[in-house]
Amino acid sequence: MELHILEHRLKVASIAKENIQLFTYGLIKLAFLSSKTRCKFFSLTETPEDYTIIVDEEGFLELPSSEHLSVADATWLALNVVSGGGSSSSSQPIGVTKIAKSVIAPLADQNISVFMLSTYQTDFILVRERDLPFVMHTLAAEFTILQVVNGETVAADNLGVTNGFVKPKLGMNKKGHVQRPVIHPLSSPSNMFCVTSLDPYTLPSVTTLLMDVMFYSNGVKDSVVGSEESGHIRFFSFSLIEGYISLVMDVQTQQRFPNNLLFTSASGELWKMVRIGGQPLGFDECGIVAQISEPLAAADIPAYYISTFKFDHALVPEENINGVINALQVSQAEKH
Repeated sequence: MELHILEHRLKVASIAKENIQLFTYGLIKLAFLSSKTRCKFFSLTETPEDYTIIVDEEGFLELPSSEHLSVADATWLALNVVSGGGSSSSSQPIGVTKIAKSVIAPLADQNISVFMLSTYQTDFILVRERDLPFVMHTLAAEFTILQVVNGETVAADNLGVTNGFVKPKLGMNKKGHVQRPVIHPLSSPSNMFCVTSLDPYTLPSVTTLLMDVMFYSNGVKDSVVGSEESGHIRFFSFSLIEGYISLVMDVQTQQRFPNNLLFTSASGELWKMVRIGGQPLGFDECGIVAQISEPLAAADIPAYYISTFKFDHALVPEENINGVINALQVSQAEKH
């Protein structure tokens, strides 16, 4: 398999809900007028806590400088696993559980933090730019590592030089396995979600609707639906990456869209969410994605995984949710 290092240099940022109006002009331009920008990688995810933005350096320039924009201190690079040849965006989605053993676990073993963004098309593994030599050193035996330069995919032979320094490995148990119990609280909201896409040419026909969903759906009606009592949470994700659109939304939001506009899988699959974290997770802890994806991989359960500025989110098939919670709770119990 091939591991592609994409050429986008990314920023990860957070906007508080009450300050989103300060940024809507730039965000609307990035989402709906991308031809007027040089941005090639843009993702916006709304959670109950905030908005998380992942955007390349060109797109970041479209956002106003503001004390209300919290930016993670590193520059991030996006990695993409491709089975065989072909561009990252045209490959079939493989799910985070398919790369749990080959990518996620080895990086966690080497104390390398990752930030995940699953889309309808594929899975992006974000790593800090400064960690790239260690990433390549760790994964070189498993993958042919290629780098995208000016749109061309070339061999990335010289980037794995670590000058002899290797990050300290995490502790192993007597069987030689890294001990990685689930250590963060888990919750599963009652919403059912769909992971979908639409043809970019149809985007203008739903721009007004998408703007309402993304920025203006926090009125009285929504606050009732989003109450803890009902178990629903507010979650919506929009990504426009290299011309491909990905949407993650709950079923109630999906029903607002015209029929036959959104792509669906042949099975029309619905997904349930597992939210990871009681307190904001931060960016320095390693192994959070692995804690979740390894038990799912062992059970052969596919999952989308979306990291946000404060919490992580795994989406699993609706029919698997009880088994997923049980598997993760077993892993949680093993730490005691």
